[in-house]
Amino acid sequence: MTFQDLNLLQNIQHALSDEGYTTPTPIQQQAIPIILEGNDLVGCAQTGTGKTAAFAIPILNLLHRIVGSAQKRKNIRALVVTPTRELAIQIGESFDTYGRYTNIRQLTIFGGVSQVPQVDQLKKGVDVLIVTPGRLLDLHKQGFINLDHLHTLVLDEADQMLDMGFINDVKKIIKLTPDNRQTLLFSATMPIAIRELADSFLTNPKYVSVTPISSTAETVEQRIYFVNKEDKRKLLYHLIRNEGLKQLLVFSRTKHGADNVVKALKKNGVNAEAIHGDKSQSARQRVLEAFKKNEISVLVATDIAARGIDIESLPYVLNFDLPNIPETYVHRIGRTGRAGNGGISISFCGKDEEVYWKDIQKLVRVNVKTIKDHPYPWTNVEETKTEEPAKKDYRNTKKNNTSRKSDASKKNKKRWY
Repeated sequence: MTFQDLNLLQNIQHALSDEGYTTPTPIQQQAIPIILEGNDLVGCAQTGTGKTAAFAIPILNLLHRIVGSAQKRKNIRALVVTPTRELAIQIGESFDTYGRYTNIRQLTIFGGVSQVPQVDQLKKGVDVLIVTPGRLLDLHKQGFINLDHLHTLVLDEADQMLDMGFINDVKKIIKLTPDNRQTLLFSATMPIAIRELADSFLTNPKYVSVTPISSTAETVEQRIYFVNKEDKRKLLYHLIRNEGLKQLLVFSRTKHGADNVVKALKKNGVNAEAIHGDKSQSARQRVLEAFKKNEISVLVATDIAARGIDIESLPYVLNFDLPNIPETYVHRIGRTGRAGNGGISISFCGKDEEVYWKDIQKLVRVNVKTIKDHPYPWTNVEETKTEEPAKKDYRNTKKNNTSRKSDASKKNKKRWY
């Protein structure tokens, strides 16, 4: 199948041709026809499989027929709700790319920045609104957003919105939209809570699931290093220096941990930066752009912040901290090996993370290469014993026991009397 077979408008086909798109990915092949037919959809596919295009392309195709070039006042016809600012920006760029030969206007809004420019654009009218939940509800409450004319609602990365505590906000947003809307729900995983949510507000949805979350791309070479926790920073620097790792995305479990890794690397002359929720939007975007341009060789990120990182030929991903959720491992290494390109995934496993690694192995069912030849392997407890324990002297055991009992008796007497 090619994009020519999907009965898309020539305006859309032209934009796709400009981007060199010829063959849709599996999620696009299955989802686009369903969306064009006006059906509700639940799509499940792992990171890097083309989910954004799977809903952006058919939405643009439908809206171009609806809005018409003569429309004087633009109303919000499509709403895309996503958990992070980076994802919102990425989705907005996709709508601009695929819709460059249409008259459809998109606006991306999120919190953490002034609402004034966003409100000014809303007053001019937009066709597609891409938002994070908090800013949407805030601007709606102020009367700047009207969803009465909505045609399509998209919930992107629904599993992450669940993890981040946005589900109540999502339910509020759904109540603000018309009952006869088309609803599209996309997620990398499909936990029970997401299925229940989908059943509560979708109408006879079609289900599409490709590339199960338990699978990792065959183009990604996976490696594991068993290293003492306190030696992880040393091993990271060792690999960067000796293997010449550049454009390396490092995952840290916490914001504080990400900052500490960057601090350690900078001390050794490595050009590294961190992105996480405590960074301002402008700082995060500046660092992300510098990383994409190879101006920064190492980017350290938390899982949430990394959701907006979309680099087609990212060569390396490194799990500095193993995730405690196995599916997150698949999400992380899915940042490399995209679009048929090769990639290398490196993981550090401390002794306290061994149980996490066993769970990951059960999920992915891949023989990951263990790298034993490195300077900071796990310390073997047995080898650290330098002398035999002293033999116990039983000659005065009775006397010693009697003495201890006597002392305890005295203590008890003091305690009670």
